[in-house]
Amino acid sequence: MELIVERLGDVAVVVLPVTELDASNSADFKRDVTPLLDTNMKLVLDLSRLLFADSSGLGAFISCLRRVNSRGSDLKLCGMSEPIRALFELVGMHRVFDIYPTREEAARAFLPNPA
Repeated sequence: MELIVERLGDVAVVVLPVTELDASNSADFKRDVTPLLDTNMKLVLDLSRLLFADSSGLGAFISCLRRVNSRGSDLKLCGMSEPIRALFELVGMHRVFDIYPTREEAARAFLPNPA
């Protein structure tokens, strides 16, 4: 999976290039995102293209959060479509992740005193 990486200051923004994250591609996502998780202290996953995720996809997001938390870094999510936001709320993951409407808001949340 070819992840799109952009920078907002010292924050790496990773855009998921797919509309579905499921059993068919979640392992590819985890493999390709791991180097970014390991080398960036501030990371935002932009999910604006994502329309569907199954339990494998949700598990991949949890795996990402655990990995960054284990090294003292942080991960935020942004740009969720309505179906993905509803799924996160259904399974309670909206309580686990910091979720923002836009990548700019997610990046600002890394500031010590966000405005």
